[in-house]
Amino acid sequence: MFQQMSLGYTEAQRAIAAITHELERRGKVAVVAVADTHGELIALVRLDGAPLPSILIATNKAWTAARERKSTRDLGQAARDPDLGFDMAYFGDARYIGWGGGVPVRLDGVVVGAVAVSGLPELEDIELAQLGVAAIIHAAH
Repeated sequence: MFQQMSLGYTEAQRAIAAITHELERRGKVAVVAVADTHGELIALVRLDGAPLPSILIATNKAWTAARERKSTRDLGQAARDPDLGFDMAYFGDARYIGWGGGVPVRLDGVVVGAVAVSGLPELEDIELAQLGVAAIIHAAH
């Protein structure tokens, strides 16, 4: 029988709390999504005033990071490589996204889900998503 660890609601809330606290401290707004090991949405929050397109983008970033077991920025950079790049449409699902801000959560070397942020410049989305991942990992150990 195959068993698989996955993030749950408690971990999703922990990541969201850490990220929204930091967003409020900075006086900024964004959308935060947390997905399980399969990339399926566990929780999503859109702070008041966050861009509406960021709802789908954050959801897709979390889905992609969990499914591909790597950050969406790394995937996007690989796709855009001038020599070895590839069309992500060949992955077979329109949800794949290559903008930074989706980060997988690894516990004991195993991807158990992903955290994503959308609505800010790419590097800030990444930084905040990593903050959410750190909150989950810290509580797990």
